[in-house]
Amino acid sequence: MDTNRQDKSPRPSTATDDAAQPPSVLDDTQALLAELRGLGFDHLRLAALETQRAGESLVSMVMAGVMVAILLMAAWLGLLAALVLSVTENNLVLPSVAILLAVVFNLLLALICCGIIRRKKHYLHFPSTLRSFQGIPSKQQNTGQP
Repeated sequence: MDTNRQDKSPRPSTATDDAAQPPSVLDDTQALLAELRGLGFDHLRLAALETQRAGESLVSMVMAGVMVAILLMAAWLGLLAALVLSVTENNLVLPSVAILLAVVFNLLLALICCGIIRRKKHYLHFPSTLRSFQGIPSKQQNTGQP
């Protein structure tokens, strides 16, 4: 064998050869799409994790709200019971009348709260937002002319 003879077969490319050649547009596009896919997956995963955390927080808040409502109801009933007892101990009214007055007072407050709810329910339909979606009528529609 001749050691001085040069091999005419193509040699495999090395990292130094690849660094010398700029990447093609197709390679750049494929790399960009792969990166965008990864970024989109990361955003979806983050949204899913935050949604899970928000759901857990909402459940905790609702549970705490229910507990607060129960405690406030117990405090209100205790306040009414103390008021009824103090009125009956001083012989101002009969116990049955004092209890009846407490019930009427509670019903009156419930009626006031229902009125507030009825007045505010209109805003649950997002009236301003719906009006903004309808747009501004043109002059032809206002005057009735074609």
